[in-house]
Amino acid sequence: MADVVAVCVVHALRPDDGSIGTTAIDKRPVDGPVRVRPYGLHADVQADRKHHGGLDQAIYVYAQADATFWEGSLGRDLPPGWFGENLRVDDIDVSGAPIGSQWQIGASVVVEVTSPRTPCQTFARWVGGPDERGWVKRFAAAGRPGAYLRVVKPGTIAAGDPIVVLSSPPNAPTIAEVFAGTRSVG
Repeated sequence: MADVVAVCVVHALRPDDGSIGTTAIDKRPVDGPVRVRPYGLHADVQADRKHHGGLDQAIYVYAQADATFWEGSLGRDLPPGWFGENLRVDDIDVSGAPIGSQWQIGASVVVEVTSPRTPCQTFARWVGGPDERGWVKRFAAAGRPGAYLRVVKPGTIAAGDPIVVLSSPPNAPTIAEVFAGTRSVG
């Protein structure tokens, strides 16, 4: 059964060379239940709301299987939050999720899959700067972007909560298809 491996919120705002000057990509797991609201997780921050955040990008979710792929590729452990994700999940194909799918997480939260994450230079700088040159292209080429979620029904979530797919629109493009540009939404 699909479940939440970790719930992550911002650990610290970090200086960044991008146009905003700061980043909230440093996410770390928290213990216990976390409130989920329309704009995301309680105690989380999105420094660049133009590109990350808002109602349609309230939560960023990344699959443990994809993190394991990158651990092998990069030769290091990548703990929950390393990708800047709010949720690390297991046994669900995040990049294969159709746009518009709705999931129930735990007893109360309902979310909707809205779009893929587009890797940016802030992400590249966070990953390792000159040690990982070409990271944005490499990440994009792997086709494992993770997904943004909209909060349909607020509530609380915690590590270990089950994830149930409530619905998936027929013939909807998947996160991976939209990311690759092979299908579009609408």
